[in-house]
Amino acid sequence: MAYPRKGSLRVVQVASDSLQGQLDDLLKKVKHPERREELFANCLQIKKNVDGTLDALRKLKKGNEISHVQNYEQRKHAEERRLMGMSELLQELARRLHKELLNKQIEAADKNVKSKAAAAAAKQRKKSDEDDEDADEEEEEGSDADEESDGELFITISDFRAQEEHDLSVKKGEVITIVNQNRDGWWLAKNAEGKEGLVPKTYLQVYTQQIPVASNINKDEEEEEEEDEDDEEDEDDEEPKTKSNKLKVPELQSEESRAHKLSAKKVVSEITAVDMLVEKAVIPEGFRASTLAQLLAEGNKFHMSYFLQPMLTQSNLCFKDLHLDKVDGGVRPRKTHTELMFTLWSCKMIPFPATAVEVLSRQVRCCLFDGQRVLSNIHTVRATWQAKNPKTWTFSPRVTGILPSLLDGECFVRSNSQSPDIGILFEVSITYVYHSTGHRGDLSCGWVFLPLFTADGVPVPHRTYEVVLNGGTPYEKGLEVDPILTRRANFLEQILVFRKQPKLLVKLKPPAGYMRNVLKLLPETLVGPKCYAHLLAYYRQLLAEALLKGRINIDSADLICNPVLATFSELLEQTDIVDALRSAWSERELTVKRSEKRDGEFMRRLFVRVYHDSVYPLLRSTTLPPIKQGDDEAEVSRWKDIANFLHQTAEKNGSLYSLLSPEHAYQVFDISEISYDFLGLTRKAASVD
Repeated sequence: MAYPRKGSLRVVQVASDSLQGQLDDLLKKVKHPERREELFANCLQIKKNVDGTLDALRKLKKGNEISHVQNYEQRKHAEERRLMGMSELLQELARRLHKELLNKQIEAADKNVKSKAAAAAAKQRKKSDEDDEDADEEEEEGSDADEESDGELFITISDFRAQEEHDLSVKKGEVITIVNQNRDGWWLAKNAEGKEGLVPKTYLQVYTQQIPVASNINKDEEEEEEEDEDDEEDEDDEEPKTKSNKLKVPELQSEESRAHKLSAKKVVSEITAVDMLVEKAVIPEGFRASTLAQLLAEGNKFHMSYFLQPMLTQSNLCFKDLHLDKVDGGVRPRKTHTELMFTLWSCKMIPFPATAVEVLSRQVRCCLFDGQRVLSNIHTVRATWQAKNPKTWTFSPRVTGILPSLLDGECFVRSNSQSPDIGILFEVSITYVYHSTGHRGDLSCGWVFLPLFTADGVPVPHRTYEVVLNGGTPYEKGLEVDPILTRRANFLEQILVFRKQPKLLVKLKPPAGYMRNVLKLLPETLVGPKCYAHLLAYYRQLLAEALLKGRINIDSADLICNPVLATFSELLEQTDIVDALRSAWSERELTVKRSEKRDGEFMRRLFVRVYHDSVYPLLRSTTLPPIKQGDDEAEVSRWKDIANFLHQTAEKNGSLYSLLSPEHAYQVFDISEISYDFLGLTRKAASVD
């Protein structure tokens, strides 16, 4: 909709009132089942006008107003929320009207298919009554029929449960016949029992396995005996071949293959347990085994420590993302294609499992995603909640002292990918234990993909987004987290229920000046918390100094003696010890003069000293309780021991007293504690590229 050059807020409010009246009239007409096509067209037109008005509202500025308007920003935000609500309501209404129209078309097609099937059955009965004229003609007709049936056979790659009246439930591995392939992605299928219904095409794959055709009834017994004898001879011929193959290709049980088998067994058991919980209605139908948690459990390829390592070029002669700054002596700053910050505000209306499932922790895992594969490390942010409102999760709570990095909802994103489909994948999940079986795992309560670029390749605006969570996995489309909400409601109630869907509130913003300088020292692709980005920058500076400046021969592949580089990857897996380093470093920074802070080499040496006094002894301690995710008592016990150690270190002005004291026990010294094998780590990093 076109507005004057200096459009006023009042003009937009009048237009919004007019659109609200049109929406109310449309909702009244929806009660009548006739004229669905006309209502669908009107719904699309009104939504287009609402979106145009919303764009015009966002372009308004207070300075363009003809006269003074009180509470301008507050009124503008209120009007924006009003128009966004109308747009979401119209979008949901258009989707349901479109589905009704498709159902009518499917019913008409179903009648047509049934009439054709009846005619074909009558024709088949007529042919069966006739005498057989020629065996060759029968074989040709049989082959033609097989080709037609093979072209319509599909196999399901996952279970699908019918959500509405016209849907067809299928099991994984079931072979079905596709009667009609609709353009909307919902295909009309028929199973082996003759039942027909709609199945999403994303669950189907062409059935390429050759089905053995039954022998003809009119064949002589002598021919059948000859075929059986031929089959036996073929089997006899194949047996020595298989034996020889087994002798030539023995099975290799490497460490990597055993790790893959263990991870595969864990994934299968996790999926089986989730299916059992869904069948017993313990969790909503849209819950799945956490996809990102499974990737984290497979190895370190999606951990932050993996992406922090330097990457070699294709020639393996120099580093691709690590260069020495000759002026400062540290790592040279590098710009990337995408660099921004995001803040997790809250999660709303997250379904709660039944009492048989105990929730140990709630978290949101995020990473860079292009719709097909994960492009970065997976970062986890722990959520907090109140007992009176368990369906609402919040982040970054107010605490005394430093905020634990695991609870910090303010994060950074760096990516050098040129793909226009890249975005941030958020997976809302819980860690649970099922008391009946004692099974423990991670459940995905929904996911959402927030693209970073529009269809035109323009970066999305920096603002707060309220996005609806999807059910299933990131590779499943069109599933709801809890379909019961919409299944039990009538047509108008379903539109209102849309507002009760689980949602995630996240804000995108550009990095500030100081943070922008810190992020330039990090790798090209990384996702992490803002609270210890400066610690990662110090690690990268020490890495550049050791690899590019400290070695006598740049071509040497010898181990580097550096405890910080050797143990930093282990440190990142224990967030409470990272918080101990944050606390010790922040206290030490208070004693540093301004002139010393400008000296990069002095600050790096100071960081190494603080690391040796705080982190290194804690990583080698045997009295520190082990990490147990979701166990509050174990986490509190660990933090008490860490706090006591930091207190003693501050009193004794170093960790030497704690290292020599009989009250503390440490692991037996190993050379790997101080040896950094950069060659092995860079080879792994190069394989990712």
